[in-house]
Amino acid sequence: MNSSLINKYNVPGPRYTSYPTVPYWDDNTFSLKSWTRSLQKSFEESNEKEGISLYIHLPFCESMCTFCGCNKRITKRHDVEEPYLDTVLTEWKMYCNIFKTKPKIKELHLGGGTPTFFSAVNLKYLINGIMKYAELADNYEFSVEGHPNNTTKEHLQVLYDMGFRRVSFGVQDYNESVQKAIHRVQPFKNVKYVTEVAKDIGYTSVGHDIIFGLPFQTQEAIIDTILKTKELLPDRLAFYSYAHVPWQKGNGQRGFNESDLPTGSQKRKQYEIGKKLLFDIGYTEIGMDHFALPNDTLYQSMKNKTLHRNFMGYTASKTKMMIGLGVSSISDSWYGFAQNVKGIEEYQHLVKEGIIPVFRGHLLTDEDEVIRQHILNLMCNFETDWGVSFLQFDELTEVSIRLQEMEKDGLVKIENHRIKITEKGQPFVRNICMAFDLRLQRNRPETQLFSMTV
Repeated sequence: MNSSLINKYNVPGPRYTSYPTVPYWDDNTFSLKSWTRSLQKSFEESNEKEGISLYIHLPFCESMCTFCGCNKRITKRHDVEEPYLDTVLTEWKMYCNIFKTKPKIKELHLGGGTPTFFSAVNLKYLINGIMKYAELADNYEFSVEGHPNNTTKEHLQVLYDMGFRRVSFGVQDYNESVQKAIHRVQPFKNVKYVTEVAKDIGYTSVGHDIIFGLPFQTQEAIIDTILKTKELLPDRLAFYSYAHVPWQKGNGQRGFNESDLPTGSQKRKQYEIGKKLLFDIGYTEIGMDHFALPNDTLYQSMKNKTLHRNFMGYTASKTKMMIGLGVSSISDSWYGFAQNVKGIEEYQHLVKEGIIPVFRGHLLTDEDEVIRQHILNLMCNFETDWGVSFLQFDELTEVSIRLQEMEKDGLVKIENHRIKITEKGQPFVRNICMAFDLRLQRNRPETQLFSMTV
């Protein structure tokens, strides 16, 4: 890739798991009452037709990984499991009481933290508790994130018996120096074991997460990691850039110096080398930073143009409503967003008092809904079209002007009322979305809020 393009476009920018992005939410127009109304509206419109998505945040980890930006609580005490799960189930019941009928769950994802910190017995208790107040939608998908060091065959079998067919394991990198720097030491044999056990049990989608741009990471390390990935052949991969945002993570990213990180151009070379190797193996690039084999639902949804993106990342199907349970979880009613409090004790106290534990949110304006759709189109399909009236907006001319430089650089093609991201432009999809991000353009931050786009 042309290094001058990297230097030109390597700027702080959102990853667009939502629009507006969290720093631009308008808390002044948000309230629990308005949030509840938006949920009821969305539920009535979509539950019978498509169902809802459910994300459950399980925040506990036994050790700190210094690359991680997730909300977590480091502890080796496992007596925290049951009280936390009881609170999650109480919160779920509070949401279900808002609706007139039982929710139909289309997608359910257990994230963290480390979901496999919890015992298999307790995870079964959680899912049974969720399903007590819900039904399953057609072609539902249950998925879980697992740590290769503590995921057991019992975990995988119990969750499979509960309907889970997709599991993802955080690999990051197999190089020992890199693993020590990010405090995530896990031998290849551990990843091999859980991957093979999951496939033997019957999971139809086994995923690995790999990161480039980590401290002490080299091109040789990326090549070695991809070749080891080839041996295990997971069905899908997240191959993404390390987001270095230490100002958001306290001491969690202080296990190394800034000089230990690859430069922007070095990171991009790591990505290009890794991508070529993945292509050679038989993977197809899906949206931004994701790859899948032809048998995976993510690949099929890309082909069918049903790929969707939300706070869980890319998903194979779209639901209007996504409810987030647990500390720091974010919910999306399609008409608004709400985020739960981040402290476990505060979360448990609010739920015990019968209060939905959100502390901030945003209600989308008509303009927000239009811009959100354009950004979703770009992130999922690398194109968008404003030829229809409901996708037009007042500042379309200004957006077109911002895109002109990108068109000169060969990143996009603009014809009439349509923009298409070129293959050359796909690595800069975040930058292209920023041209549409009216809230960002109107209020450029004085301090850095986001990770670098390259």
